[in-house]
Amino acid sequence: QVQLAESGGGSVEAGGSLRLSCKAPTAERYCLGWFRQVPQKEREGVALIGSTSDTEYANYVKGRFTISKDNARLTLFLQMNQLKPEDTATYYCAAYAVPYWGNSCRWGNFDIWGQGTQVTVSS
Repeated sequence: QVQLAESGGGSVEAGGSLRLSCKAPTAERYCLGWFRQVPQKEREGVALIGSTSDTEYANYVKGRFTISKDNARLTLFLQMNQLKPEDTATYYCAAYAVPYWGNSCRWGNFDIWGQGTQVTVSS
């Protein structure tokens, strides 16, 4: 049973940076991603990375956030730069298994979730 565990959340001023980490099956055939959610709103995708490290970003973080993974450390990262107050949310690490290396990832297929880590950006 795959389990995900995020860390690295916290509070930062607008314009600052944070890096989130997640223990994840980075060296196996999984699509991995980061999502976020604020109260009263639906969870939204932030970034995803495929089994062969192809990446995709939501428009609202493109150019500011970078998703990456370290297979030796079995860790997924989300580097968040130029943070804005609207980035405040609970951030979740997510995963789903794919049958082939290089399978394209789909935002709606994630079915394994971490417990979440809070990111707060003050103006």
